[in-house]
Order: sequence, then C-alpha cells, then structure tokens
Amino acid sequence: MAGANAVTIVIPVLDEERALPRLIATLAALDPQPAEIIAVDGGSTDGTMALLQAAGWRVLETAAGRAIQINAGVSAARSAHVCVLHADTIPPADMVAVIERTLADRSVALASFTPLIKGPEKTRWFTTFHNWIKTWYAPLITRPHLFFQGVRLLFGDHAMFFRRAEYLAVGGCDPGTPVMEEADLCIKMARLGKVKLVPRWVETSDRRIAEWGPLKANWIYFKVGILWAFGARARLEREYPHVR
Repeated sequence: MAGANAVTIVIPVLDEERALPRLIATLAALDPQPAEIIAVDGGSTDGTMALLQAAGWRVLETAAGRAIQINAGVSAARSAHVCVLHADTIPPADMVAVIERTLADRSVALASFTPLIKGPEKTRWFTTFHNWIKTWYAPLITRPHLFFQGVRLLFGDHAMFFRRAEYLAVGGCDPGTPVMEEADLCIKMARLGKVKLVPRWVETSDRRIAEWGPLKANWIYFKVGILWAFGARARLEREYPHVR
C-alpha cells in the first residue's frame, strides 16, 4: 500500500476523448495529490487511450462494463482508500483531503460527494435537486428496511469513495449489472457501516440532459431505478443508452 491514508482515484472510461482533457487538468491541480490515478479502459475506439497515456496515469484494459472496470481498478489500487470518479465529473481541489477526513470516521463504510449537474451554458438545478432527493426516496421505495436504518442510495456521478479492503470484502460491484452497479454496492456496504452523502459539490456534465431534454432525462433516471429495484436487470442497459 502507498500509505495508510493514501487515496487512489479509479476512473472507468469508454470513448471519453471529449471529457478527458478537462478532467486531466483538474486532477493535476488537486491539493493534496492522490497517491495514484488508475484509468480502466473498456475498449475505446476514439482518442481516449492516447490522452490517458499522455496524462501519465496507470492504464488498465478490460472488457466493457463499469462494474467490471471498477472492480479491476480497485483490485489494482495500492492505496487504503479509493474514489471512483467518472470522466465527466469534476471534483473540488481538496478532494483528497475530504475523502481522508470522511473515512477517518470508522463508522462510515461508503460516502460520496454531492453532484451539481452543469453544462457549458447552464446549471441544471431541477435535475440536481432530483438527484439529491433520489438518494432518499430510492431506498424508501425499493428497500424500505434500509431507508429506516438511515441508508442512502448513491450513484455513479456522486464520486463514491470507500476503504479498498472493505470493498473487496463485500465482493465489489456485480459484474453482471450493466447499470446501477453503484446502488447494489450501497446495499452491500451498508452492512459494514453508514452510507453518507458529503455536502461538497462535484460538477457533473449535463450531456444526457442536453441530449434527451430535462423531462425525458429525469423520467429515464426514475425508470431505470424502478427497473433495478424490481430485478429487471436485462433491460437496464437498453433503457440507459450511452451519451458521449
């Protein structure tokens, strides 16, 4: 391990050449710096690999699928703490310090930042609010016993973080779940301790909202959550297409 309180950032990527330049510049300016950054590529066919290599990050190659990619990145991490960051999500400059401070509380098993959905032209306040309140109503609807234990469901654009050893102990993300793998992880990690949303923004791209429109996007987010809750896993990827 790189150190008892060191942080590895794991970034699953697939055809992210448009998003990566801003993320690379942002992570280079983090203070303090993470111990390492691992990008896990799922078979990109654009300029993603060239950007990753130029950034100097560790690069792994796996089959496509965020759960598969995240599991590979966490397994390869050399740090005690790991944060899973999407390529279109921009963290605050003190990200590493926030992670270390939060996980210093041993009662917290899994935590995340709070996403602010934003694009080059506007901030999507309605979807940002829906994203926040969904962390409450999703477990209330789908797993009420966990809701009454105080568990929140976190999602991929939240920049979730955890202790590597505990992630591996619960088996990580389900590689058979193409979407909502982070919700499954929340349920597993809740057995070990609190699942917490930290009141610090990460800025997440509004590219899906720009592509689909606000009403359709929020309907898709809701529908995918309900399908996941009732076990319709085979339909998830079809209902949540890639937007790059």
